Amino acid sequence: MTVLVGYVPSPLGEAALRAAIEQARFRDEPVLVVNTSRGDAYVDPRFAQEPDLDRVVRELVAAGVPHNVRQLMRGRDVAEEIVEIVEAEDVSLVVIGIRHRTPVGKLIMGSNAQEILLRVPCPVLAVKAD
Repeated sequence: MTVLVGYVPSPLGEAALRAAIEQARFRDEPVLVVNTSRGDAYVDPRFAQEPDLDRVVRELVAAGVPHNVRQLMRGRDVAEEIVEIVEAEDVSLVVIGIRHRTPVGKLIMGSNAQEILLRVPCPVLAVKAD
């Protein structure tokens, strides 16, 4: 079993990473960090750059948590990528960061968090930034 965390280099991503580490230690499971982008990695602020991922790995190592980091750029929606990984692997928990959005914002932009919550077959822990 594995704890999967959807990571973005932002306060939301940092909160999700901390929660995933806590859950992994509690469950005695490794963490799978997933960072993905639909578009240009140099333009998309959600796509982690090398220094971001180096810091994530250092945090996981310092916590003593076995881990794997996957960075995907296949032009697919974040929710699609996470759902596919969860369905293909033995994931016990998905951890994601969430932010408040207005109903109009959700209608126009969609909601990756909502899609993940509705489609994955395992529990989802949604956390807010500190």
